[in-house]
Amino acid sequence: MPKTTTRTTTSAAPGATAEPPDPYALRAEDVREAPTTFAGRLRHLGPGFVLSAAVVGSGELIVTTSLGAKAGFALLWLVVISTGVKVWVQMELARWTILNGRTALDGYREIGPRVGPVSWINWLWIGMDFAKMFQRGGIIGGTAAAFSILWPITGEPLSYQSLAVWAVIITAFTVTLLSTGRYGMVERLCVASVVVFTLATLGLALGLPMTEFGYGSAELGEGFSFLIPVGTAGVALAMFGITGVGADEMTTYTYWCLEKGYARWTGPDDGSEDRARRAAGWLKVMRLDVAAGWLVCTVCTLSFYVIGAAVLHPQNLVPEGNSMITTLSRIYTDTMGPWAEYAFLVGAITVLGSTLIGSVASVPRLWTNTLGLLGVIDWSDVRVRLRTIRILTFCLPAAWTVLFLFVQSPVLMVQIGGIGGGVFLLAVVIAVWRLRSTGVDPRFRGSGWLTVALGVSSAAIVFLGVYGVLDVLGISLTGS
Repeated sequence: MPKTTTRTTTSAAPGATAEPPDPYALRAEDVREAPTTFAGRLRHLGPGFVLSAAVVGSGELIVTTSLGAKAGFALLWLVVISTGVKVWVQMELARWTILNGRTALDGYREIGPRVGPVSWINWLWIGMDFAKMFQRGGIIGGTAAAFSILWPITGEPLSYQSLAVWAVIITAFTVTLLSTGRYGMVERLCVASVVVFTLATLGLALGLPMTEFGYGSAELGEGFSFLIPVGTAGVALAMFGITGVGADEMTTYTYWCLEKGYARWTGPDDGSEDRARRAAGWLKVMRLDVAAGWLVCTVCTLSFYVIGAAVLHPQNLVPEGNSMITTLSRIYTDTMGPWAEYAFLVGAITVLGSTLIGSVASVPRLWTNTLGLLGVIDWSDVRVRLRTIRILTFCLPAAWTVLFLFVQSPVLMVQIGGIGGGVFLLAVVIAVWRLRSTGVDPRFRGSGWLTVALGVSSAAIVFLGVYGVLDVLGISLTGS
């Protein structure tokens, strides 16, 4: 069986300020009974909203809207599948984490064959994250473009000078905001951002039928014909890799579950019935948290796709390059008038900014854990861990900004990251089934229909992932 983390923490000296409990250590003194009512479980949600803030940004605002603009309503079915099939894998990975008190990257290390001190999946994650750096640079670029249109600091809006200045300002501000590395700040910022933009986007999508860009049952029926129009397979693959919960977000979710306290409150596995009862209770909280995050992602993704298909597609407007923000703003100006461009820009800043906050908060944690697995640092040393996270919180966003200033195409950068995430997703599916069989007691695996759902989810991910890889390589599944 996998090892369980049971490190102890030295008590603070008399008169000294006690350090908060290490969220990555399981101690008997930190256990807490799980809530037994729905209202009680709602009060302990959080990681799912942090994840939603990271997801509802580059994928939904940029790629999903771009796909709707390019394909019309034809790929609406893929939006539903993309957001729906992945949550079961996410839930299973989080279940393993809560029961074992270990991060996903630590679990991946068990999936052979090993290459050095870690597994091939860990190395694949490292490669995928380098591709994701382009995506995060695109997020910074999109946010900078919105600010540049609102307040062009130097030269014309969207000029290189204005974009560069805003990119540096945005990066510096976000890094400063998250320099403490504390989970509580991340959760508060993400929840506020998600609430604001979810309501705004859903309201616009539902209001379109009352404008000249209305849609009805015919368009929605076309959207569920389960076809991929010619010329959209590449964008569809990127959307499947980015929208909904991607492989990197599934991995990150285990860290947020640990830092929220689900595993720590469950406590170390001492084989007792009390521990089993607590585990079952906190797993119920986690499942509700996953469902809440899924609802936010699905509502926003569908809204963005419908908006792109209804407003941009009839006008042959596809967001590209640094003019992406200007093109997307047509969604608002064409339906509500020129004044609405400012409302859109503020909204775009909110949604892209929330994604940037999620990335700046999570990626340094994953890289710090990776350095620990490689033996570069001691992950179990709280001071070393926090110091490394803070250093990477400064360094990594700076690298993403440099990438944007070099490439200067937010849509392309986000699509590159999406393809990398789609490939890594296949490896995560393999890892989840292996960890489920070795690290999850059968009594915690849930009912049979949950196993069926996980199987269907895994099969859909594998099928679409293989289809996308073959399409990128120019190999037709039909032989034509």
